[in-house]
Amino acid sequence: MRSKLIGWARVAGRAAFVSVVVGVGMAGHARADTLPSINLQLTPWTVVAQERGFFKEEFSKIGTSKVTLIAGGAADLLGAEAAAVGGGAIAIAQRMIYPATVHRANGLDGVIIWASEPSNRYRAPILARADNDSVKSVQDLDGKKFGSSRISCYWSSPFEVTTNAGLPFDSRQTKGRIRYESIDNSAVAISAVLSGATDATTAHLAAGAFTGAWLSGRLKVVGHSPDDGVYVNHAGRVTYFARRDFVNKYPEVVKAFLIARERTREWALDHVEEATEIVARGTRVPVEVARFQITHVGEWEFMAGEPRADRARQSIKTFQQWYVDNGDDILNERRLTDEQVDSFIDGRFFVGGEYSIYN
Repeated sequence: MRSKLIGWARVAGRAAFVSVVVGVGMAGHARADTLPSINLQLTPWTVVAQERGFFKEEFSKIGTSKVTLIAGGAADLLGAEAAAVGGGAIAIAQRMIYPATVHRANGLDGVIIWASEPSNRYRAPILARADNDSVKSVQDLDGKKFGSSRISCYWSSPFEVTTNAGLPFDSRQTKGRIRYESIDNSAVAISAVLSGATDATTAHLAAGAFTGAWLSGRLKVVGHSPDDGVYVNHAGRVTYFARRDFVNKYPEVVKAFLIARERTREWALDHVEEATEIVARGTRVPVEVARFQITHVGEWEFMAGEPRADRARQSIKTFQQWYVDNGDDILNERRLTDEQVDSFIDGRFFVGGEYSIYN
């Protein structure tokens, strides 16, 4: 399963060289006259931005008149957004900084145009079934089965916790103390825990399939990332990324996107109940789920940004070295050089950059 996942990630990386359906060529830094339409992910914050008119107001200033929100679909395959960016189905995508870095290492020629502030211990907890009395703490996972998406926070967060506890996951090369299986479908991962097929998983509680199970009381938290650890301070940051050629050709489109996101964030946090109604309607979830996705301490849709490019770059260098030192099989094979990390964070959109929203 793990080899299949990594193979898929390589394919997703190679897909970056496919021409983009939104009209992006392989041009250099010259900006096209206009980008008439743009495809973006359908998420809690983007449905708010669409309904409140923030996208329309910001994109219309530069001639982009149509914004289409693309749903992830029932498959809910983690990492699919990287392939979508590579193949051109969406222009800008969200991923946490660890998986975004792995996609770049696997060949996706993209750049990070926004990074969040540091994460927190509540963003990606280790979860077990509430009535599973055999798993009450991380130490109880010794010899147990753990299923989560390998190229995601659902691996990078618990990997740190279990490594620090002396209970490493299985890898492709070595047998660990915990039987690890990569499961990229969130619904499958949660079903596996609830059915007893696996003993534990990790997830963002405010994400899709996991929210309902958590709110219904069927899950319990048995471990958190350490507050002073590599995940909370570095690998757990949120990012938005896009193909390098798209960003070079349409930097003002990227800036408009970031301005709309910031306006949406401020409005939603000031108008939680109104935002809740929009998210429930736009993403077709119950109102209580929508409210949880906005207000839970571990949410990530409405996080503040990291304004400084140098800090974002240092975060990647710091967590990459930690994971390499602790046996990350992917980054040990294909780690980014310091020069690649520096160019991966596009400084034009951070403090001091030509298209920064922070200036």
